[in-house]
Amino acid sequence: MTVRDTIAKKLTDALHPESLSVVDESHLHEGHAGHRPGGQTHFRVHIVSRAFEGKSRVERHRMINALLADDLAGGVHALALKTQAPGE
Repeated sequence: MTVRDTIAKKLTDALHPESLSVVDESHLHEGHAGHRPGGQTHFRVHIVSRAFEGKSRVERHRMINALLADDLAGGVHALALKTQAPGE
Protein backbone atom coordinates (compact mmCIF):
# COMPACT_ATOMS: atom_id res chain seq x y z
CA MET A 1 0.00 0.00 0.00
CA THR A 2 1.36 3.43 -0.93
CA VAL A 3 1.55 6.32 1.51
CA ARG A 4 -1.20 8.00 -0.50
CA ASP A 5 -3.42 4.94 -0.07
CA THR A 6 -2.67 4.80 3.66
CA ILE A 7 -3.62 8.46 4.09
CA ALA A 8 -6.84 7.98 2.12
CA LYS A 9 -7.80 4.88 4.13
CA LYS A 10 -7.18 6.51 7.51
CA LEU A 11 -9.18 9.60 6.59
CA THR A 12 -12.01 7.55 5.07
CA ASP A 13 -12.25 5.19 8.04
CA ALA A 14 -12.28 7.98 10.62
CA LEU A 15 -14.13 10.83 8.91
CA HIS A 16 -16.47 9.11 6.39
CA PRO A 17 -15.98 11.91 3.84
CA GLU A 18 -18.51 12.81 1.19
CA SER A 19 -15.53 13.49 -1.05
CA LEU A 20 -11.80 12.96 -0.68
CA SER A 21 -8.84 13.70 -2.91
CA VAL A 22 -5.29 12.79 -1.89
CA VAL A 23 -2.67 13.85 -4.43
CA ASP A 24 1.02 12.98 -4.23
CA GLU A 25 2.80 16.20 -5.24
CA SER A 26 6.28 14.96 -4.37
CA HIS A 27 7.48 15.34 -7.96
CA LEU A 28 6.92 19.10 -7.62
CA HIS A 29 9.41 19.28 -4.75
CA GLU A 30 12.47 17.58 -6.21
CA GLY A 31 15.57 19.21 -4.78
CA HIS A 32 13.69 20.70 -1.82
CA ALA A 33 13.82 19.75 1.85
CA GLY A 34 12.16 16.47 2.71
CA HIS A 35 12.07 15.10 -0.83
CA ARG A 36 13.24 11.53 -1.29
CA PRO A 37 13.82 9.52 -4.43
CA GLY A 38 10.58 7.69 -5.17
CA GLY A 39 8.46 10.49 -3.73
CA GLN A 40 5.61 9.87 -1.30
CA THR A 41 6.71 12.83 0.81
CA HIS A 42 4.47 15.76 -0.18
CA PHE A 43 0.67 15.51 -0.35
CA ARG A 44 -2.34 17.71 -1.02
CA VAL A 45 -5.64 16.66 0.59
CA HIS A 46 -9.11 18.04 -0.14
CA ILE A 47 -11.76 16.51 2.09
CA VAL A 48 -15.46 17.24 2.64
CA SER A 49 -16.92 15.65 5.78
CA ARG A 50 -19.79 16.20 8.20
CA ALA A 51 -17.21 15.64 10.94
CA PHE A 52 -16.03 19.21 10.26
CA GLU A 53 -19.40 20.87 10.86
CA GLY A 54 -19.15 23.59 13.51
CA LYS A 55 -15.35 23.31 13.69
CA SER A 56 -12.80 25.99 12.87
CA ARG A 57 -10.12 25.48 10.23
CA VAL A 58 -7.55 24.96 13.00
CA GLU A 59 -9.71 22.32 14.70
CA ARG A 60 -10.19 20.51 11.39
CA HIS A 61 -6.48 20.49 10.67
CA ARG A 62 -5.73 19.25 14.17
CA MET A 63 -8.15 16.37 13.63
CA ILE A 64 -6.34 15.32 10.47
CA ASN A 65 -2.89 15.82 11.99
CA ALA A 66 -3.89 13.57 14.90
CA LEU A 67 -5.17 10.87 12.53
CA LEU A 68 -1.98 11.00 10.47
CA ALA A 69 0.48 11.54 13.34
CA ASP A 70 2.48 8.37 12.59
CA ASP A 71 2.75 9.26 8.91
CA LEU A 72 3.79 12.84 9.67
CA ALA A 73 6.41 11.62 12.14
CA GLY A 74 7.69 9.20 9.51
CA GLY A 75 8.11 9.84 5.82
CA VAL A 76 5.50 12.51 5.09
CA HIS A 77 7.27 15.86 4.93
CA ALA A 78 4.43 18.16 3.84
CA LEU A 79 0.64 17.98 3.95
CA ALA A 80 -1.47 20.73 2.36
CA LEU A 81 -5.07 20.60 3.58
CA LYS A 82 -8.38 21.94 2.34
CA THR A 83 -11.08 20.86 4.77
CA GLN A 84 -14.77 21.57 4.31
CA ALA A 85 -18.11 20.61 5.75
CA PRO A 86 -20.85 19.78 3.23
CA GLY A 87 -22.29 22.90 1.66
CA GLU A 88 -19.21 25.05 2.19
